[in-house]
Amino acid sequence: MNNPDFSLLARTAALAAALALTACAVRAPVQEPMAMSVPHIAPLPIAVTPVAPPDDVAPLLAYHQSLRKMAQGELIKELSGLGLQQTTPKLTLQMSMILMLTRGSGDLARAQAQLDSVATSVEPAAQSLRPLAQLLSAHCAEARRLSDQADRLTVQLRENQRKTDQLNDMLEGLKAIERNLPVRPAATPGNAGGSAAATAASAPSASPAAPQAGAR
Repeated sequence: MNNPDFSLLARTAALAAALALTACAVRAPVQEPMAMSVPHIAPLPIAVTPVAPPDDVAPLLAYHQSLRKMAQGELIKELSGLGLQQTTPKLTLQMSMILMLTRGSGDLARAQAQLDSVATSVEPAAQSLRPLAQLLSAHCAEARRLSDQADRLTVQLRENQRKTDQLNDMLEGLKAIERNLPVRPAATPGNAGGSAAATAASAPSASPAAPQAGAR
């Protein structure tokens, strides 16, 4: 049979030991985790594709190619339609392109004047069009030089043709005069001998006839 006092003491001792362990666990400092060194990773560069500015020249070149396929009547109609719109550097270039293809008198001079206005313009809308305007203006000036040279050659050719026609007329006149001249008969050898005998017979005797030999 167990002793009640002994059991009570055993319980008390077990409880005291448990409290002591709990107090030690509470008072023990909490050990912080060791800080781990994380290597620094540089961010990868992001490739940014630059956005190209809007190309204003390519549509104008395509427009010029379409103009070259038009007839003269279609070009005049296109020019009249553009003249009703509000003037812009792009519209001025389009009109000058048409004037370079029409065949009216002074159209090349008008086209070059319009191109020069765009090439020297300070408007923001004309900045991207200035190189094209300068190129077309130089082409227009060369076309005008060749056109003037062709006109001078045409005038010179007409003058030479006029002089040639005058010389041909003079030559035909001389031929006509030569055909109207009387024709002189050509002398033959037989006719020449007969003419000489007839001339000698018709001429008077220069001396009397000589007396016959032995006449008394």
